[in-house]
Amino acid sequence: MTTPADLSILLQEGEGVTLEYKERVNDSFARELVAFANTAGGRVLLGVRDDGTVKGISDTNDLRARIQDIARKCDPPVKVLLERIGEVTVVTVRESTEKPVQCSDGFFWRLGAVSQKLSRNEIRDLFQQEGAIRFDHSVCTRFSYPEDFDTDKFRNWLGKSSIYRDGSVEDVLVNIEAAERSGGRLLFRNAGVLFFAKEPRRFFNQAYITCLLFKGTVKVHILDRKDFDGGIIADIEDALRFIERNTRTAYRIEKLQREDIPEYPMAALREAITNAVMHRDWFLEGANVFVEIFTDRIEVSSPGGLPKGMQVSDLGHKSVRRNPLIADLLHRIAYIEKAGTGIKRMRDGATTLGYPAPEFRSDSFFSAIFYPMPIGEMEKAGEETGRYHASTPQVPRRYPASTPQVVNILQAACDELKSRDELQEAAELKDRENFRKNYLKPLLEDGFLEPMIPDKPSSSNQRYRTTAAGRAFIEAASEEKAGEKTRRHPASNPQVPRRYPAGTPQVVNILQAARDELKSRDELQEAAGLKDRENFRKNYLKPLFEDGLLEPMIPDKPSSSKQRYRTTAAGLALIEAALEEEER
Repeated sequence: MTTPADLSILLQEGEGVTLEYKERVNDSFARELVAFANTAGGRVLLGVRDDGTVKGISDTNDLRARIQDIARKCDPPVKVLLERIGEVTVVTVRESTEKPVQCSDGFFWRLGAVSQKLSRNEIRDLFQQEGAIRFDHSVCTRFSYPEDFDTDKFRNWLGKSSIYRDGSVEDVLVNIEAAERSGGRLLFRNAGVLFFAKEPRRFFNQAYITCLLFKGTVKVHILDRKDFDGGIIADIEDALRFIERNTRTAYRIEKLQREDIPEYPMAALREAITNAVMHRDWFLEGANVFVEIFTDRIEVSSPGGLPKGMQVSDLGHKSVRRNPLIADLLHRIAYIEKAGTGIKRMRDGATTLGYPAPEFRSDSFFSAIFYPMPIGEMEKAGEETGRYHASTPQVPRRYPASTPQVVNILQAACDELKSRDELQEAAELKDRENFRKNYLKPLLEDGFLEPMIPDKPSSSNQRYRTTAAGRAFIEAASEEKAGEKTRRHPASNPQVPRRYPAGTPQVVNILQAARDELKSRDELQEAAGLKDRENFRKNYLKPLFEDGLLEPMIPDKPSSSKQRYRTTAAGLALIEAALEEEER
């Protein structure tokens, strides 16, 4: 209840997000009610001028009835509480639990001290945020059945499910809600397109997973990159294969049975990738799911952060399904269990096998971060046979005592395309079947070599070239041969800047200043000991942004007086590299 003391404070406070002054009830009154209901609720003080002085308004039954009538005519109705304090009528508006709310003039919300009409995109975003519309349930009008329908994908999905197969394809699609019938036509929902379209990305450009392999622990040097856009199921499987191809495996043999010990918990990673696809915000058209492999971790990130109403602390205890139809289609083929178990399965899938527990963070992306089994544990797992393979992630693990031949094959195809016979000649191997089975096929499967005519593997015109991962293998094998596996070469360290004017000490000072707390431009300039603002901006601040060593906290307003900066992971790596160089 509002007291006279509260009213006095409200009159001094001035109009804002939750407070509006009005002299009387007029044509715009419904807009104010709707705006508060769509935002965080608020109060309308009737009988008060814009400057906060009290004019007064008569407290009549007609006035109260009119206010209640306006509130009821909003769609859905707005809940209000009327109170009389002195000469002022206080109208308290509750935040609606059924957003978005509209009046006859449209949709409105509070923006500062103003009730602003929503644009088409803002209305769409509000509907989306409140769950009034679901991406996966919406119909994709551009999809044409059966022209755009991939029968093989559907059969593959159906084969994994427990659905009785006697019904027609159309009946099954309707029953699983991937499509609906309308006017004699079969209309596909967005979820159905993502699962069963021949080319999902033709309809949704964001429908792909990007997999990246980095050299080191920061996002500087990319050794391999693949974009997978074959549909939800294929993308999950291809991303897992990318991880398997670019991480290590130990193994032991007991009673003639071989047991693989992967560097990372693959079942937990499968769960993470599946959850990333299932829970991502599909309305974000300029973003996609990422799987990033570093030397010390793997990060699986999905755009959109956590759904509304969820906090990181809720993970494992509370579940909000952003895309329930996508979740249902995955559940039907046992890619997920019941709602709310994903985080627990990730944690258990790692810790029960001796891996570190994954970590989770949420901002504009939601990320699950996995760490490898400690080297000592992997070595222990392989000690029984002495067959532990401790090579770099880029070194192939299944070639028969043949690293020289593999290197020769990859080097031959580095700079120009080569035929099968030319690659066999480079390996100095005479047996064609031995070359095909033990060299060419594994190199293609591991992604170190790629065909130029993938649809016709046996073509007489087929040629091959070495991939980025293959080049990384050559480099790793060369270092291993030279006994330089632990070599540190400052001149080639990707984190050391190369374009600052005799100024590494200043650069290090700038980055150190912003490593633990946010800093303003002036504070960074002071840390560098530089007096000329233009020199600092042009030769230090701007290059540090461009090199990704420093990042602004308000990127959309680079010149804001409230702008603050912080050092990135790459910037922290620079500090470490510079200190190591100084010690030497």
